[in-house]
Amino acid sequence: MKILMSAYACEPGRGTELGVGWNTAWEIAKSHEVWVLTRPDDGRESIEAELQRHPNPNLHFVYFTLPVFGSIWRSGGSIAFVIHYYFWQVQAFFVARRLHQEIHFDVAHHVTFVRHSSPSFLALLPIPLIWGPVGGGESAPATFWQDFSFGNKVYEILRSAARWLGERDPFARMTARRSALVRVTTEDTAIRVRQMGAKKVEIFPEASLTKEEIARLSQCATSNSTTVRFISMGRLLHWKGFHLGLRAFAQAEIPDAEYWVLGEGPDRQRLEALAAELGIADRVKFWNRLPRDEALQKLGSCTALVHPSLHDSGGWVCLEAMMAARPVICLDLGGPAVQVTDETGVKVNAHNPDRAVQGLAAAMIRLANDPELRLSMGQAGQLRVQQFYNWEIRGQQMCQLYEDVVKATLFQSELIH
Repeated sequence: MKILMSAYACEPGRGTELGVGWNTAWEIAKSHEVWVLTRPDDGRESIEAELQRHPNPNLHFVYFTLPVFGSIWRSGGSIAFVIHYYFWQVQAFFVARRLHQEIHFDVAHHVTFVRHSSPSFLALLPIPLIWGPVGGGESAPATFWQDFSFGNKVYEILRSAARWLGERDPFARMTARRSALVRVTTEDTAIRVRQMGAKKVEIFPEASLTKEEIARLSQCATSNSTTVRFISMGRLLHWKGFHLGLRAFAQAEIPDAEYWVLGEGPDRQRLEALAAELGIADRVKFWNRLPRDEALQKLGSCTALVHPSLHDSGGWVCLEAMMAARPVICLDLGGPAVQVTDETGVKVNAHNPDRAVQGLAAAMIRLANDPELRLSMGQAGQLRVQQFYNWEIRGQQMCQLYEDVVKATLFQSELIH
């Protein structure tokens, strides 16, 4: 089978969407011929170096960028980035159409960006399109806006407005309607994509781990630290909800416990001030962004991950914690709510900030006082990642999906004729 894949973000050895692009292509190319449309800007050097180390004759990359913008968009801020991404997708159609005339693909797959409100013009090709996983339909519950600064509220308003406009783009709606299957990261996005006209929608999280990452994180599970220590990791942004974690830690009042916050971002000073205001500054340690191996070592020396994100489509750090045999405490929102189960962590209802903080604090106390529960949740988390969030398994699932979609398309075509 010949697969055409669109991966605007694609680079080996990376997490988030860059890793989604690369790992999807790599795993599929173990069984099928894959042509990947991507940009030369960021990942080309890394891609070619990886293919030189580990050749794969089934994997072909087609690099192109906009002849007008080139890399100028990098200095133009987020608006220039969105414009560049949109017109790159337009250009991708013409590149794909030319390739299809030569190669005759069986199926097309839009992989990255994972954004439901931007179109994929591969939907115009005369072959079935799999769109996604796509996300972005998640929003911070209105009751939590009371903790946001004026600037953060403006951010949320602009984000919602941009999404609303994108969902009404006729080309985005065309993509939803013409896709043989739309895979989405969360139920929030599923609702929005159905409203855009998608007929067949499945929830299928974007995040997974490679076998190398799984092996490395398994080693973190052997930590013998006896200190009760909670950790939050990620960019320090208002919607990550770290302020809720700090408030919960203060409310829990667990003797001799610590809270580590790893990452950088505009909310750093606000969080440090909050820790001082709550009287827990002596038990809260703020780390800067650390090299990956060092960050994972820190994760492995902690009792549990606290990830109270308010609108996260993915939540990669939750999978890393689960594979490191660490329970996850999160809000029952977005991607983390899909990844985490009652066996692998605690999901707290997000009705309003005060009740969420109470739920987070109760979860901290529960895990701090029950080592056996921590052990069972850690083991269940490792098993869940190995069974469902493993790139090798994901690749096998995708190959089966391609076959099913092509068969279904052929069957429909025979019925019409």
